[in-house]
Amino acid sequence: MGSGISRLTPKVIYLSINGNIERILITLSCTSCEIHDLICILSNVPKSSNIIITDVNGLHVPCSGSMLANTYNTPYTVTITHSSEPSEISLIVQMFESLTKQINDTMKISDLKNEFTDRMQLLEQRIMGESDCHNDIDRIKKELKELKIQIHERKTGLTNISSERTYLGNIRLSNDGVKILDLQNLPIFEKYTLTQSTIDFLKKPTFDIWHWEPNEMLALLEHMYNELGVVSEFNINPLTLKRWLLSIQANYRNNPFHNFRHCFCVAQMMYGILYLCGLNNDFSREELGILLTAAVCHDLDHPGYSNSYQINARTELAIRYNDISPLENHHCAVAFSILNNPELNIFANVNQEVFRRIRQGMTSLILSTDMARHGEILETMRRHLEEGFSMNKKEHRETFKMVLIKCCDISNEVRPLSVSEPWVDCLLEEYFNQSDREKLEGLPVAPFMDREKVTKPSAQIGFIKFVLIPMFQTVASVYPIIDELMITQLKSALERYEKMLAEEEEAKRNLQMNEAD
Repeated sequence: MGSGISRLTPKVIYLSINGNIERILITLSCTSCEIHDLICILSNVPKSSNIIITDVNGLHVPCSGSMLANTYNTPYTVTITHSSEPSEISLIVQMFESLTKQINDTMKISDLKNEFTDRMQLLEQRIMGESDCHNDIDRIKKELKELKIQIHERKTGLTNISSERTYLGNIRLSNDGVKILDLQNLPIFEKYTLTQSTIDFLKKPTFDIWHWEPNEMLALLEHMYNELGVVSEFNINPLTLKRWLLSIQANYRNNPFHNFRHCFCVAQMMYGILYLCGLNNDFSREELGILLTAAVCHDLDHPGYSNSYQINARTELAIRYNDISPLENHHCAVAFSILNNPELNIFANVNQEVFRRIRQGMTSLILSTDMARHGEILETMRRHLEEGFSMNKKEHRETFKMVLIKCCDISNEVRPLSVSEPWVDCLLEEYFNQSDREKLEGLPVAPFMDREKVTKPSAQIGFIKFVLIPMFQTVASVYPIIDELMITQLKSALERYEKMLAEEEEAKRNLQMNEAD
């Protein structure tokens, strides 16, 4: 289960040193010593000097990777207290730390170099001996490409392999690649007693999804199924529900963004909107079960690379689904592969006709989350609104459900800033990883995924203005309470990112002027 917290996303820190504004770029992984030495270099003082960092209010700021980003107009002030010769002990410590770092770096580089050299020698031998064989040359090119990708993945620490969870018991792969749990020795997550405040807060769009551990999220999902009456509607065995939820968790990969916490986030937003708009009374229990289960399953086994990558790279998924929503089709396939196991089938006690409706409904909803269909679905909803929207019309009702799950899927910005902003960092990290790989493979790169072309505010402004607000406004046309609690938050987020972009551009202009001087 991915925590969704990025340590690779860089942030800009502005420092006032001797009356001059300097700009440094750090990440959470930067050590205090690295930042200290960098500031000493900028201050033109020995690295043994002591430095004090304060903010605009005179408060001390730690010299570490956790230092909060600021702006050109609110720089941190750097004060050099004194510059003394380092003691013999400190020199020994510095030498030891430097030697350790060099040894670690050398071992990593040496391993990569040896592997690369061995592979290159093998490939050169093949080329020399079989240069007239086009098939072998193509195979060699493919191996070279794969080697570049392996080196890239080892460098970034991001791979396509999902982390196994030891507390889930033994995991094996089925013939279609779905993770199957050893159900005989499966430890069931403990039963939590939820406080009334948690039960009430769970129904709010402001719910803080970062506050909960994996087992707690499983227990909260279990509560949602019981609270909505889904368990009683489908006569779900409580033990089967627990096993199914554990299997769902096992089949989400450890991606920066598309992970089990994102699954919980989308399911909780669905649950919250159902209660916020009174849809828990407007929809049947069967419809509520389909909506919640589709939200839980909507990104199962997401590889961390988008549909555009799948299609351009001609992956197995793109070939299998003929370039038509390969990821969303895969999510559906994994969901029903899990349900195909009798001990994991939460719908085992319904008749064939009900299961047919469940399968059709879930598939329709999950496929609608493909952003390539965004314009089509939103235009259909607008047409229904112009005709005179009515929940009693089946076509209107089904389209509304599609818009609803789409809203939940990309709803992070309707949450408070402390909840929404970390998700942007996680998403950009996943985007940057994809664009880096696309560059290695010579594939087209989307500008909004390119680390050299996009920033946090530039990524969010257009998305909020042209995607989120218009989509949530269609829901607000039917349920006006959405306007007050969600669209207002979206407009506030838009203003904040526009202000952030203006500050970035001003800082860039000031930097250019300083460089010109």
